[in-house]
Amino acid sequence: MTTETSTATTQVYRVWIKTTPERIWQAITDPEWNARYGYAAPSFFELKPGGSFHSTANQGMKDFAAANGFEVPDTIADGEVLEADPPRRLVQTWRMLMDPTAAAEPFTTLTYEIEEVKTQPGVCKLTVTHQLAGAPATAAMTAGSDEAGAGGGWAWILSDLKTLLETGKTFTE
Repeated sequence: MTTETSTATTQVYRVWIKTTPERIWQAITDPEWNARYGYAAPSFFELKPGGSFHSTANQGMKDFAAANGFEVPDTIADGEVLEADPPRRLVQTWRMLMDPTAAAEPFTTLTYEIEEVKTQPGVCKLTVTHQLAGAPATAAMTAGSDEAGAGGGWAWILSDLKTLLETGKTFTE
């Protein structure tokens, strides 16, 4: 996977996955799939311009928060679908609600682009571009900054997605 990050403005992540565009699209947009990799928080999309997006805390997140003396909201991320062109392109706004500092920042823009690799049949390139102007706390989290306590950020999520689609198992299985 290649990663280009600038926590101040835009982060771009690319991963090549041996699968079809349709399977990648489903893994991103179907809560039964997207709850299986990364941070395992189901995400729900209304796949039309103006449609809603939200992601909910899983039980592990709730248990961790309770054990460490803080609360996690039921909805941990939200936004609006700006474009949906299955299985090629999804553009949405995105805001992290788990952290009060990030929740106070403006919505950011997240774009997923799925392309078949013409020179390598059966392989697709997934590019995730996260525009983060004015959202430094969110940028630190999505970059996987140790200071933000966010784990591996987008690089972790996309690596786990690739692993799931290619092997049927995630990092934690």
